[in-house]
Amino acid sequence: MTDTDLYELLGVGRDATDEELKRAYRTKARQFHPDTNHAGSEDDEHFKEISLAYEVLRDPERRARYDRFGHAGVFGQAAGGPGQGDPFGAGGLGDLFDAFFGGMGGAQAGRARRPGPTPGPDAELTVDLAFREAVFGVQREVDVTVPVHCDTCEGSGATPGTSVTRCPECQGAGELRRVRQSILGQVITAVPCPRCQGTGQSIESPCADCRGEGRRSEPRTLTVDIPAGVDDGSTLRLAGHGPAGFRGGPNGALFVHLAVRPDDDFERSGVDLHATVHVPMALAALGGSVPFDTLDDQRDLSIAEGTQSGAVLTLKGLGVPKLRGRGRGDLYLHVQVDTPTELDDQQRELLVRLAELRAEELGEAPHAEGFLSKLRSALS
Repeated sequence: MTDTDLYELLGVGRDATDEELKRAYRTKARQFHPDTNHAGSEDDEHFKEISLAYEVLRDPERRARYDRFGHAGVFGQAAGGPGQGDPFGAGGLGDLFDAFFGGMGGAQAGRARRPGPTPGPDAELTVDLAFREAVFGVQREVDVTVPVHCDTCEGSGATPGTSVTRCPECQGAGELRRVRQSILGQVITAVPCPRCQGTGQSIESPCADCRGEGRRSEPRTLTVDIPAGVDDGSTLRLAGHGPAGFRGGPNGALFVHLAVRPDDDFERSGVDLHATVHVPMALAALGGSVPFDTLDDQRDLSIAEGTQSGAVLTLKGLGVPKLRGRGRGDLYLHVQVDTPTELDDQQRELLVRLAELRAEELGEAPHAEGFLSKLRSALS
């Protein structure tokens, strides 16, 4: 590294902003990068210097040391950090240039695609569940038709007794490279080989059963373990149960989407359940117990004297099992006090007597005009 001022190397002033530093470095890098300029080692060395200058000045801490102490502040023994041994850290010049220009240039030539069988694609299906099945979990058998590895050729795609050879088009690389000119010089791109479809292998005698693909579609039945606590819209990923890959490639994944039918009695909110419990008017006034069927079993609910509509009874641990973690949510029972209807004369008489004892003003209903007056006269 020369003693040339770092700001002069980039062609910016000492008060340059980060954006001005970046623009200056881009311009210099395009001008002197070895992949675009073949003038000689002098320009290569200059490219390293401007790259080092940018690496120092874009770091606020190192820039402050340079502004205060000059070269000794960032390149001397006292500087420490990545500037001491390798001023660019572990990445070097290549990573710095890649960060700006996306790895264009000759560096791409060394990044070969790994040949080999291509994994199979993913598949998906939908399974309908009853509400209780989603809460407690269930095993469900599903029928699917997807490509599976061919038994005849064991997935190789070649007729039994024959061998797989190296693809003559890509010479086993699995890809073809093309060179084109750009403003940065030669740019190398790689595409999967169309002849071997990226496997790097050639089959002279394809298997008659799978026509050289190494797979064929067959129906099969899978047993899906649906865990307790899943909800409508949940998705299970079954790795390795999807379509088989081309010519021995690994299976893709099977995504199972769950559609949960709503329940007539229970409504779900996360891991909690909500339901309505109907309580007769007299029982709500006097107190007592009513039976209620939870998802687990039947319970006798204790109803306190004077319970009103809208009261909520909580049953701990009778909600939905937690998918991640232990325990279950709670069951919330919302009380609805049922008002009696279609009363006979005796029942009406008792209610009227109760109202009088409680000094409640009843008034007269339009459809029963005169009834209360007659009843009062009979009772007086």
